[in-house]
Amino acid sequence: MQGIMQDWQLTSNKILEHANRINPTREIVTRRVGGNIVRTSYAELYTMSKQVSGALIESGITLGDRVATLGWNSARHMAAWYGTMGIGAVLHTINPRLHPEQIAWIANHAEDKVLIFDTTFLPIVEAVKDHLQTVKTFVIFAGADDMPENSVGAVAFDEWIAGKSLNARWGDFPEETACGLCYTSGTTGNPKGVLYSHRSNVLHTLITMSKDAMGMGADDVVLPVVPMFHANAWGLAFGCPATGANMVMPGAQMDGASIYELLDTEKVTITAAVPTVWLGLLGYLRENNLKLPHLRKVVIGGSAVPEAILRAFETEFEVDVIHAWGMTETSPLGTLGTLPPHLMNADIDTRMTQKLKQGRPPFGVELKIVDDENNDLPWDGETSGRLVVRGPAIAGGYFKGDGGNVLDENGFFDTGDVANMDQYGTMQITDRAKDVIKSGGEWISSIDIENIAVGHPKVANAAAIGIYHPKWDERPLLIIQAEPGQDPSKEEVLAQLEGKIAKWWTPDDVAFIDEIPLGATGKINKLKLREIFKDYKLPTA
Repeated sequence: MQGIMQDWQLTSNKILEHANRINPTREIVTRRVGGNIVRTSYAELYTMSKQVSGALIESGITLGDRVATLGWNSARHMAAWYGTMGIGAVLHTINPRLHPEQIAWIANHAEDKVLIFDTTFLPIVEAVKDHLQTVKTFVIFAGADDMPENSVGAVAFDEWIAGKSLNARWGDFPEETACGLCYTSGTTGNPKGVLYSHRSNVLHTLITMSKDAMGMGADDVVLPVVPMFHANAWGLAFGCPATGANMVMPGAQMDGASIYELLDTEKVTITAAVPTVWLGLLGYLRENNLKLPHLRKVVIGGSAVPEAILRAFETEFEVDVIHAWGMTETSPLGTLGTLPPHLMNADIDTRMTQKLKQGRPPFGVELKIVDDENNDLPWDGETSGRLVVRGPAIAGGYFKGDGGNVLDENGFFDTGDVANMDQYGTMQITDRAKDVIKSGGEWISSIDIENIAVGHPKVANAAAIGIYHPKWDERPLLIIQAEPGQDPSKEEVLAQLEGKIAKWWTPDDVAFIDEIPLGATGKINKLKLREIFKDYKLPTA
């Protein structure tokens, strides 16, 4: 017997439709690339999004077609999201921090037909245009007054949508329809596309709204510093309209002074970003003897939060710090570090120890740890194993079948992390299964760096490992074993990498070693290398 309830499809357009009906005057405050502040209501965003749908339909976009963006957080970018998703096209956010060759590869793999981008990224688009095989329409997030000259035939966003029909029918498809596409950073081989559905995005939105998650409401003002191209802006581009919270979009300016200005003038109550941003803000606050009277919650994720930042915000500024963990494949919220009930009144040191862990999964996310034979391991807070996850907003595979079957026999996805769990469901990452380096919340592929470095005729073998950095969490150290009789310099090795990887991937230093240690199977023994270089201090630290 089935229940007798309405068949109300969970499509993402319903989020903005709700905001338009119930909270039409709540605002999205945007600092544009030029620095000026623009205010857009949810009612105006709804109209803009409908116009985007009309423009896309005129451009020949239909159900399932991919529309790409290279954009900072802004109301225009949100209109591109909802206007694309509303008609059943797939919104593909591209990370502009990738190397141009990777951006072109991703756009071609996704078969993007439209590319909408901020003026900041015009040089990237002009550099890769001739390599884009499927993009036919280029649009710049700009108006007629600030439209730059360009060689790609791009049109201004405001003119592209001006006067377009508002009659596009939204949500006229099943909730399982593809909605968004975001590629992993390709730490092991080519990037792989995570293809979100409307259903998964709506359910993930409901997860973000809970008290022990983001916990925003209609009376909140939320500043998503985390970019919209970084794993769905952690769900805030959906959660804020769903609740009616005001949004404050920082655009391209992420320095401490710019972030503080928005926090203060807009009376922001909740904000979210990687630790690097909060380190810069903390320095600015201390240097200028400033306080944060309006801010009540900071969500920090992307990499482990340093205890110094955690303690400072909690004790000096009386702001609740929520440590979060997730990945592109988890939409991305996997765990959040809100305190469990039994620790609410614990002493400060006990609370800090708890909050340094990655936190507990909200309803809708199932975690467990397993051994190499896939046997469940105890939740004792000590036993570590492979961290696996399942839920309605967890990837069940990759776009176009890349990577093959990624689920075990029980439908769990292997995160690639090693972790432990305690009896209260608190998860703590203890190691990384993949040899990736995490710098400022972004992944750097050690494999890519190594493969390019060994192409130098004076290099016999190369290994890249992460070394502690006080600002960026980790930065790459490139370790070189020279060919017999050769003596390569640091400058020669770094020159080998130039132009082949993103500049921010460039190792902070190069170390030379007589012989890189190998494991039993002939692979580089990075555990041994980390032990050898455990006390190494980078010149940039």
